[in-house]
Amino acid sequence: MLQVNNIEVTYMNIIQVLRGVSLEVGDGKIIALLGANGAGKTTTLKAISGLLKTEEGEVTDGSIVFDGKRIDRYGPVEIAAMGITQVMEGRRVLGHLSVEENLMVFAHNRKDRKEVKADIEKVFEYFPKVKTLRRQTSGYLSGGEQQMMVIGRGLMARPKLMLLDEPSLGLAPLLVQEIYEIIRRINAEQKMAILLVEQNARAALGIADYGYVMENGRVVLSGAADMLRDNEDVQEFYMGLSAAGSKKSYREFKHYRRKKRWVT
Repeated sequence: MLQVNNIEVTYMNIIQVLRGVSLEVGDGKIIALLGANGAGKTTTLKAISGLLKTEEGEVTDGSIVFDGKRIDRYGPVEIAAMGITQVMEGRRVLGHLSVEENLMVFAHNRKDRKEVKADIEKVFEYFPKVKTLRRQTSGYLSGGEQQMMVIGRGLMARPKLMLLDEPSLGLAPLLVQEIYEIIRRINAEQKMAILLVEQNARAALGIADYGYVMENGRVVLSGAADMLRDNEDVQEFYMGLSAAGSKKSYREFKHYRRKKRWVT
């Protein structure tokens, strides 16, 4: 479905952020894109969704192909119309609108009013808590409630591919587990492909089929999710586990120097 082929991304014709990134997302698959802050994960998503163009960024080399069509030359509106929806980091709710009005925003170009109503009810089926808040002003919702709402909002566009950016950010562990179970259910029921950007490697690899690890604008490791879960470096750098399986203490973490052991 999606092929990112050796792309380079530059901002303002000066700052190079991505250096030869390649990845694939197959039909109906969940793909995890892992890495620390500044690795280039969000920039990769924006390159796919076309949002780079709103930030003086551009794909300066390589190509992005979706459903057999090259899309890196298009803007975000055209790419969204092709079936790609990005749920951005930080939730980006329209705080002055109600929950239901937020959901309607992503369906504004749709003409099938009856189907739109059915899709709203489907969102409420996935997120029962959101249904109880449908008339509430979204700016007053908790972080977890807002995250559920924005995932539901993305569904209203009926995407073929959903780009999820840090859906676990700032949420309690039990809520992260709940949201990830719903993401897995959406993928299974709607056969929707999902590219999932996360720092929470444990949660992401728990539902993904395949994963990529990024550092400094490059993909440094990739493989099946279970292989990455068992990888010593992934466990150490992103799960806080030593080779013996015990969690590192804060003191050990504070003085820890990352070892350059990635296989390229």
